[in-house]
Amino acid sequence: MSILARHHLVPPSLFLLLLLVACTMGCLQSIACKPRIRRENIVVYEVSASIDQCPTIIEENSPIVLRYKTPYFRASAGVVMPPVPRNETWVVGWIQACTQMEFYNTYGDIGMSSWELPELREGRVKAISDSDGVSYPWYGNTTETVTLTGPTSKPSRLTVSMNDNFYPSVTWAVPISNSNTPMLTHITRDQSFITWLVAMNSVTKERIVLQTVRWRMRVDIAVDPDMPLGSRASLVGRPYQEQPHILNYQEPIPPNALGRPNANDAQVLMWRPRRGAPLVVIPPK
Repeated sequence: MSILARHHLVPPSLFLLLLLVACTMGCLQSIACKPRIRRENIVVYEVSASIDQCPTIIEENSPIVLRYKTPYFRASAGVVMPPVPRNETWVVGWIQACTQMEFYNTYGDIGMSSWELPELREGRVKAISDSDGVSYPWYGNTTETVTLTGPTSKPSRLTVSMNDNFYPSVTWAVPISNSNTPMLTHITRDQSFITWLVAMNSVTKERIVLQTVRWRMRVDIAVDPDMPLGSRASLVGRPYQEQPHILNYQEPIPPNALGRPNANDAQVLMWRPRRGAPLVVIPPK
C-alpha cells in the first residue's frame, strides 16, 4: 500500500511524524554518500603572511664571492579539519611556486651572468614548483605540513607555518674567466611567488585551496670592484620589502607548481656578454 493510501488510514499527527522520519533518514543516507571533507567544513583562522622589516645583509668575507641574505618571508595559519573518514588520509600545508624571476649580475661593460628559468621566461609555463625537491608538491615536510589519517572521531585543530629567503653567492670575477680580478659592478634580483594553503587527499589527490598569498622579493646592490674587500658593496633603492598580499579569493594551482622540476633544479646560469653569443655556465639539473 502506498504512503498516500496509508495517509487515509492513520491519524494526521502520526502521518506527519512518519513522513518526518522518512525524510530525515533519506537526508542522512544522502549525506553518508557524499565526501565528508568539503571546503565549507574546513575552518581557517589566524592567517598571517609577512616579510621581516629589516634590510638585506651584504657579506664581503670572501675574496671569491659576495654573499647577501634577504629578510625572511613567513606564513602561518590555523586550520580546523572535520573528522576524517576511515581509509582516508589528508595533508594540510603550504605549496609554493615561482611565477617570475629576474636575477642579473653585471660585470661592467663586459657582460652579465643571469640565473634563468627558461620555461618561465619564455612563457611556456605560468609557474614552477618551489618545493624542497623531496616533498612534492609541498614546500617542506616539517612545520609546513600536517597529516591526518582516518578515522578521526572529532575535528582536528592544527597549525602550519613556513619561511623562505635568499642567501646566494655571486663571484667577484667574471664567472667564465680564469682571472680572480674583481669585476662585479651590480646585482639586481626581482622574484615573485604564489603560496597556497591547501588540504589534499593523499589517495585521490583531491585538492582544496584554503588561502592564497602573493609576495615578491627585490634586491638591488651597487658594487665598486676597485674598493678594498669589505667596503665594495652597498644596498641601493628601497631598504625594506613590500609586504605580502593575502588574497580574498583563491587562485588555481598550475600543474607545474605541483611536481618536478623545482625552481632550484630548473634554473640555468647564463653568461651574456656585451658582445658575442650567450653561454650556458651551469645547466639545469
